[in-house]
Amino acid sequence: MKKSKVIVTRTAGQLAKALGLTPAAGAEIALRSTLNSKIIEAVHRKSLTHAQVARLARTSRTRVTAIMNRNTKNISTDLLLRVLYALGYTARITFKKAA
Repeated sequence: MKKSKVIVTRTAGQLAKALGLTPAAGAEIALRSTLNSKIIEAVHRKSLTHAQVARLARTSRTRVTAIMNRNTKNISTDLLLRVLYALGYTARITFKKAA
């Protein structure tokens, strides 16, 4: 049996490269991860239940639970932004030239 090689990555860009994805996919991973982290932080800070967040964002509790568990494969970026906005935050995106 062939041994697997362990690869450690520290950034979304490194992860994308290790998985053979494009730099654009790495940027998307980073953006979605940041949105997800901010949502989780805001929900904990406000001590809200998943049902309360779902009501505020006009989505299902199941989707909120998925976001809180970082299971966002089937969650759109616009829903992440809508949930963040419902929690009282807006996102600021900055642009810089790619390396």
